[in-house]
Amino acid sequence: MATDVTLARVSATPEERTALAGVLRAHAGYCRKVSTPFYADLMVLMADEVDAGSPMAELMAPDATDPELGYRLRVLGGLHRMVLGGEAPDLARHYPSAGGDGDAAAAWPRIRELLAEPPPAVLDALTRPPQTNEVGRSSALVGGFLLVASHTGLPLRILELGSSAGLNLRFDRYRYQQDGVGFGEPASPVRFENRWKPGRPPFDADCRVVERRGCDRDPIDATAEDGRLRLLSYVWPGQTERFELLAAALEVARDDPVTVDRAAIPDWLDQQLRSTVPDRATVVFHSVVWSYLADDERAAVGTTLWAAGERAGPDAPLAWLRLEGAPTMDHTELRLTTWPGGGEQFLARASYHIGPVNWFA
Repeated sequence: MATDVTLARVSATPEERTALAGVLRAHAGYCRKVSTPFYADLMVLMADEVDAGSPMAELMAPDATDPELGYRLRVLGGLHRMVLGGEAPDLARHYPSAGGDGDAAAAWPRIRELLAEPPPAVLDALTRPPQTNEVGRSSALVGGFLLVASHTGLPLRILELGSSAGLNLRFDRYRYQQDGVGFGEPASPVRFENRWKPGRPPFDADCRVVERRGCDRDPIDATAEDGRLRLLSYVWPGQTERFELLAAALEVARDDPVTVDRAAIPDWLDQQLRSTVPDRATVVFHSVVWSYLADDERAAVGTTLWAAGERAGPDAPLAWLRLEGAPTMDHTELRLTTWPGGGEQFLARASYHIGPVNWFA
């Protein structure tokens, strides 16, 4: 973690303070909707502070004009990291993720004090957008991998775009089970059971991963303590199932390193697909990444995939598996395009985090 970061204070106009307070209250409403009352209460307290003319607005001023930057979540992520790292035992008494009582009002005086002179963990968090690696998405993605393995009869070469810490690159190290049929490591601490309806993926398929690699603009080392704390800090306190699932996946990752290259997606993908790899089914996949790419990046990825698809053959097939937000943005959709041929299938509908998977394939 960087410790030499300094805060460039940005004065907020009265109009920007009003806008920022509105952003905070709106996000508080969303937190309540997804059953995260601790953060909901904290954001209301932060909004009240901004309304009162506090310098706290200087920390989150960019959110007033561009809420998608998520400075409020960067600040809260930095504080959460302090709690998880044992740097703030007085706050840990109130953070649900540390076994605390979930009393945001009781935590507030200390948070207010810390944000008056932000500590290194908060300053460091302000330098980068919140980054998660949602392991729950493997419960949807696994079905696509199993279908490719079943249809091609070949071992898999999997390439992930926007990997973060590469936790979903390790999908086969987790356990999936329903109707007496399962896939993955039987003793894995990461388990998905009875999550699929009305059908289920072909868990009895012979699926072997022989090569796995990913890329990300800012990859996180899941085998390092610093990377572990970064990822856990962005799971909202009170979302216990997500927190425990991520912690379990990080334990798996500690003994199972994968390569995640620091690279731009279009350039990296072009390099990976320049030549076909025989006796392998290559699967390019991503989850909740597409909307973060610029138009020209999405176009370049599409061009590269279709050009590689033209070179694909029965002994070196190519698949494009993606779990991305639906047009309504209230759920995700799992789609699969395969070459030779370029045919597309709609496989499933799922949530953005942990939840049931509506399997239709």
